[in-house]
Amino acid sequence: MNDADRLARKRYYVMTGINLAGAAGAFLGLLIAGRAVTTPQQILGGALILTSLYIMAVVPRALAQRWKTPEQQ
Repeated sequence: MNDADRLARKRYYVMTGINLAGAAGAFLGLLIAGRAVTTPQQILGGALILTSLYIMAVVPRALAQRWKTPEQQ
C-alpha cells in the first residue's frame, strides 16, 4: 500500500466518521424531542435533528471537494 492509498483510506474514514456522528446527533435529537415535556426541549431536539442532518449532507461533500486532486477537476 502506497502513501496515496493510505491518504485516501484516511479521508474515507474521516467522512464516514462525520456521517456516523451526524446520525448519532440526529438520534439524540429524536430522543430529546420525543421525551420533551416543555416546548424549549422540543425546540432543542428539533434544532439538533436539523443541524445533524445538515452536517451529514454538507460536510462530507465539502471535504471531498476540498480534497480533489487537480487532475480530477
